[in-house]
Amino acid sequence: MQSGVGRTEASEDVARRRSYWRANLKLLAKLLVIWFVVSFGAGILLEDWLNQFTVLGFKLGFWFAQQGSIFTFVVLIFVYARRMKQLDRAFGVED
Repeated sequence: MQSGVGRTEASEDVARRRSYWRANLKLLAKLLVIWFVVSFGAGILLEDWLNQFTVLGFKLGFWFAQQGSIFTFVVLIFVYARRMKQLDRAFGVED
C-alpha cells in the first residue's frame, strides 16, 4: 500500500521537474529568438534600411552589426538570470 504513495510522489516530482525544464527551455527559446532577430535581422538583413537612421553619429545598421547585438546579448544574460531566479523560486529549486 505504501509503494503506491511513493509512486505518486515520484510521478509528481517527475512532472514538476518536466514543468520546470519546459519553462526553462521556453524562456531560453524566447531569448534566443530576440537575440537572433537583433543580431541577424537588424545587423544583416535590415542593415541597408536601418542605415538611413543614425545613432550618436553612426548609421543604425552599422551600429547594430557592431555594437547593438553585443549590448542586446549582455542585457539578455541579465534577463535570463533574473527570470531563472523567479522560476527557481516558483518551482522550489535551490542552487
